[in-house]
Amino acid sequence: MKNNILVTGGAGYIGSHTCKLLYQQGFTPIALDNLVYGHQHSVRWGPFIKGDIKDAKLLDEILTEYKPQAVIHFAAYAYVGESVLDPAKYYQNNVAGTISLLESMRQHKCNRIIFSSSCATYGVPDTLPINEGHPQNPINPYGHSKLMIEQILSDYASAYGLSYIALRYFNAAGADPGGELGEEHTPETHLIPLTILAAMGEIPEIKIFGTDYQTPDGTAIRDYIHVSDLADAHIKALQILYKSNLHETINLGTGRETSVKNIVEEVEKISKRKIPIRYCDRRPGDPPILIAETDKAKTLLEWEPKYSDLDSIVKTAWNWHISHRLEKK
Repeated sequence: MKNNILVTGGAGYIGSHTCKLLYQQGFTPIALDNLVYGHQHSVRWGPFIKGDIKDAKLLDEILTEYKPQAVIHFAAYAYVGESVLDPAKYYQNNVAGTISLLESMRQHKCNRIIFSSSCATYGVPDTLPINEGHPQNPINPYGHSKLMIEQILSDYASAYGLSYIALRYFNAAGADPGGELGEEHTPETHLIPLTILAAMGEIPEIKIFGTDYQTPDGTAIRDYIHVSDLADAHIKALQILYKSNLHETINLGTGRETSVKNIVEEVEKISKRKIPIRYCDRRPGDPPILIAETDKAKTLLEWEPKYSDLDSIVKTAWNWHISHRLEKK
């Protein structure tokens, strides 16, 4: 039992990739997921429990039975637009749910947690690249919920001795290089899978929001990081928490600039298909550029992305979507 790790949201996109790597590294991931957005077929490397982090009785049963040495906390609602329309859903699930989880951990003396945070806590950046000391001014309830949880973790650390690392992701992308896992959201809102679905003829077109940004090609620029590299960073963070009582926040990105048009061109190159595009006005609140400064991840986690070049990101995603479509036929 000493290697049991509770993974909330373990049936989700990043959670399932992390469970696979945990298993390969000798841990037993205990996946807890309510399956609102996750998929039970993505849980293959340890026990699966269907349930909610707000269910204190269930958490007590899990922590009593499995006695996890740490928690990796992915469980969250993560649709920015929806958070604006229904903020209560985000504060009840993301914030209240995390408090429920932390209280159960405290009662069972489980004092290590890796938290899935977001670059959405920064809002529209003042300076680039964005380092961990950049002011945090979220522009939507989703970002606010992640920032609130970071503050709660800090307060629990001061009061109760909690040890934590909050990992602020930039744009997660790609699929398991082994082909077992991929990105399947309902609804799908992420650019790379949408562009692939358009190339496959599953949707009629993709929408590009804004072509008049002050960027080289006029479209927004983001920092894409491969999901398997994200999983690797979680394992490295976990190993550090086993050795030290830390309270840290760390960016996870590459520092590389990739525009919307770059993504479309790469999918066209790999798929050998033309992507139908509809150009639209900018979406309110979309920053022109979001790029991470990654020095802290490199030094503290001794972490370097292995799969986060654009070719690997798009190729692994394309291969998974093609094989997944064949599996469904």
